[in-house]
Amino acid sequence: MGKPTSKDLTRRLERVWEKLADEHLDAFLVTHVPNIRYLTNFEGSSASLLISRNGCNLVTDGRYLTAARELLQSSHGPCHTEVRSVARSYEGTLGDLLVSSNAKRLGFESDRMTVQTHIHLSTALERALGSGRSVPELVATSRVVEKVRAVKDDYERSTLREAGRLLSMVAVDISRIIEPGCQERDVAIEIDANLRNAGFERPAFDTIVASGPNSALPHAQPSTRVFTEGDIVLLDFGGVLDGYCVDLSRVATIGTPSKVARRLHSAVAAAQEAAIAVVRPGVWASEVDGAARRVLEESGLGEAFNHGTGHGLGLEIHEDPRISKRDSDRKRAIAEGSDVLLVPGMVFTVEPGAYEPGQGGVRIEDDVLVTDEGYELLTDVRRDLWVQS
Repeated sequence: MGKPTSKDLTRRLERVWEKLADEHLDAFLVTHVPNIRYLTNFEGSSASLLISRNGCNLVTDGRYLTAARELLQSSHGPCHTEVRSVARSYEGTLGDLLVSSNAKRLGFESDRMTVQTHIHLSTALERALGSGRSVPELVATSRVVEKVRAVKDDYERSTLREAGRLLSMVAVDISRIIEPGCQERDVAIEIDANLRNAGFERPAFDTIVASGPNSALPHAQPSTRVFTEGDIVLLDFGGVLDGYCVDLSRVATIGTPSKVARRLHSAVAAAQEAAIAVVRPGVWASEVDGAARRVLEESGLGEAFNHGTGHGLGLEIHEDPRISKRDSDRKRAIAEGSDVLLVPGMVFTVEPGAYEPGQGGVRIEDDVLVTDEGYELLTDVRRDLWVQS
């Protein structure tokens, strides 16, 4: 799929600047690595990005200097950006940059920056102020770039479509390898190998293969447990393609499904269908959750659904928007961004589940893109109960 172009990055930065204007900021320090990648295409594991109207400074250490400079010279590098090498420490280099930024109000990612880094930067500014220099005011912000990332641009939509297609192909293959006598851990290893063979860089998270009573644990880790007759087998896996994550869950049974398996699967499938059906622009994210939750409550499984209905997908496996239960404090939820109106370009999972301790659990998950008219399913593989014998 390649990488976003310099023009793509410029449009992303412009969208971020619109958010910064609302905060009356004239510079912004980005320290969350996925946000830096989103704005620059820089793929190193350690960096900071200082952006201002006069240009940007990408700060990184000696491990990544050559790659960063080559990036800036390419058609996929950010415009008006300079690479700054870490001299003594990140904190020291950033402190010097902030002092010389000529900014009056400088935002930072308060939910991403460590207390130690904030102390170092504040100390550097206090020293400069004590020597009579003009220094910026540090202004705490929350999820500025993340809110922009929640609405995918054309490049991201194309990448996630392809990733969803590949993940669906992997799922079809996986449905053929679930057999009595298999070990959870062995199946998880095979799923991970299939993800790489399909073209994914790596699994998006630790693959879940949970059988029998283990399937009642939503995030169970694969064990040496062997599949036996009557087991529910919960499969949850995802892959990373060109940095972007997709996610899928399906359920199988070993031999004839039990009454519990049929009941859980029927209710969860209906809940997922109801939730997906309400996805469209102008709907609150909590309404999607509510549609799924009502079906499970009417089936007597309200207490068995113990997590949110979905989460955003992108450069991180969990990002905005969150598809979760409506908060009774609507003003707070909207102000904090825990409930948002859906808009075209948002991509998220729809994954209701029901879990009965000691017996088993079911979760059915697909990835959805909000379109101008409604939604587009990015994953497409049979959602029935996979009966394996």
